[in-house]
Amino acid sequence: MTIKSTFKSVLSACTITAALTLPTVETANAGDEFMLAHAYPTDHIFHMASDSFMSQLKAKGSTLEVDYHPGGDLGDWASIFEQSMEGVVPMSMTFAASEFDARLDLSWLGYVVDNWDDARKVYGPNGKMTDVYNEIMADLDLVVLGTIPTGFGSVAIRKGVDRVPTNFPADTAGIKMRVPPVKIGIERFSNWGFSAVPMPFSELYTALQLGTVDGRSFGPSVEIWQMRDVLGSYILTRDYFEHAFWVVNKSWLEDLPADERAKLLAAADATLNKVWDEAQAIDEGFLEQVRGAGINVVELTPEQLAKAKEILYAKEWPFMEGIVGPEIMTMMREIAGIN
Repeated sequence: MTIKSTFKSVLSACTITAALTLPTVETANAGDEFMLAHAYPTDHIFHMASDSFMSQLKAKGSTLEVDYHPGGDLGDWASIFEQSMEGVVPMSMTFAASEFDARLDLSWLGYVVDNWDDARKVYGPNGKMTDVYNEIMADLDLVVLGTIPTGFGSVAIRKGVDRVPTNFPADTAGIKMRVPPVKIGIERFSNWGFSAVPMPFSELYTALQLGTVDGRSFGPSVEIWQMRDVLGSYILTRDYFEHAFWVVNKSWLEDLPADERAKLLAAADATLNKVWDEAQAIDEGFLEQVRGAGINVVELTPEQLAKAKEILYAKEWPFMEGIVGPEIMTMMREIAGIN
C-alpha cells in the first residue's frame, strides 16, 4: 500500500523535473553517471560509506560515475527513499519510510538485539534480515544492498528539563517525547508512558530549542553529539539497533550491463564489510564526545532494562505482528531469543 503526502509528491516532482535535465540513467553504458544521495552531514557514517563505495567502484574498474549528494540537498530521507523508488535517484542511504509499505516499520522493532556482535549477525553483511528486507523492498522496485549501522538508539532529554526518566512507565508521565512519524514509534513511547509527539526529523532541533518537546527518542550517539547544545541528558535505553538501508532502484540495477552490475555489487560488498568493521568504534567515539560535552549519560540498571524490554515484548511485538504477520514475527522471536 502506498500513501504519499502532498508535500513529498510536490518535492519529488520538483526533483524529477531537475533530474530530467541530466543524462538519462535508464540503461547504463560506459561512463554513465548516476546519483547517490542521503540526507545527513559529512560527519555521519553515511558519508564514510559513500566515500568508501566511490573509491571501491573505481578500484573495481567500473566506468560508472557517481553524482554524490550528501546533506539532504535532494530532500529529507523519506523524500530520497521515494525518489529511489521512482528511479530518479538510483542509489540512496536512507531509513525505512513505512508510508510506502507498513512492513518497513520492522526495522524500528525494539530489543531485537542488544549488543554489537548480535547486531552484525542479524543486520550485517549477509545477515539474517537481508532476505526479509529484500522481499519487502522488491514490491517497491528496490534492492537492499545492505544495511548501514549507526548504533544503538536511546532517549535524550533537552536542557532545562530536570527529570531523567529511567523507570518505565513509573516516571515518564507528562514528558513530551518526540518520536519519528511512524506508528511503531508512537506505540513504543506511549507504552512506556510518555506523551509521544510524532515529528519530522527536520523540525526536531527547533522543537528542542523552543521546548515544544521535552526530549527525543531513537537517538544514536552521533545525533546526540550533533544536537549537544540543546540536550542535557542521554539515557542509554538502547531500545533498538539503528540501521539504515542502502538501496538501489531494482529496475535501474537490472538494466546495467552485467559486468558493470557485478563491479557495483562487489564494490558495495567491500564497502559494507569495511563499514561494519568500523561502525562500533565510531559509535563509541561519539558517545565519549557526548560525555565530554557535559551531557549526563545515564545507564539503566539491569532491573530497569528488563522492565523496559518486558513492556515492549508484551505490547509492541504483538502490535507489529498485526502488520507483518505471524511468520515473520516467529522468526524475529527466534532471533531475539524470546518466547
